[in-house]
Amino acid sequence: MTAPKRKTSLTMDVADLDAARDLGVNVSAVASEALRRAVAEARQRRWREENAEAFAAQSEWHAQNGHPLAAIQTGPATWKS
Repeated sequence: MTAPKRKTSLTMDVADLDAARDLGVNVSAVASEALRRAVAEARQRRWREENAEAFAAQSEWHAQNGHPLAAIQTGPATWKS
């Protein structure tokens, strides 16, 4: 099942568009994928910003109290490949 599509207008460099057409590059598909990635990155950035205070509080708690599972944690020295 394909997602519904909506026509839009983009302003792009003529040379880039000509090169894409000459090479058979699907500009719409490339633009859609780039937009999906940009949206995902923006969502991640926003989530990190919105939760920065909680991360800082957790980090501070760990600095004061240590990690609650420190006694059973393992590190890279014990990992096997």
